[in-house]
Amino acid sequence: MQRYGSVIKLKPEKRDEYQRLHSNVWSDVLKMIKDCNIRNYSIYYKEGFLFSYFEYVGNDFDADMQKMADDPTTQEWWKLTDPCQEPLASRLPGEKWASMEEYFHVD
Repeated sequence: MQRYGSVIKLKPEKRDEYQRLHSNVWSDVLKMIKDCNIRNYSIYYKEGFLFSYFEYVGNDFDADMQKMADDPTTQEWWKLTDPCQEPLASRLPGEKWASMEEYFHVD
């Protein structure tokens, strides 16, 4: 299992919309997340930033992320959520959410 943390800005005028969307995530989107070997997925908000955390339990992260990106329902979901977000300038090429380096973990 591999842990992932990432961050993105949330546009202030989109905060209520983003929260509303995530209070009722489409069941097919949730299924795709699980089918792509993501577990324990959370998104947190603080002062204009969204922080996501999840655990990846698969064997080919890139292939699973491509599977999710190719899914038509997920693409429709992203059409609703992407306009709410503002990627960080410091993100890596190809990233929407900027990956974060883990400094500490304890079980």
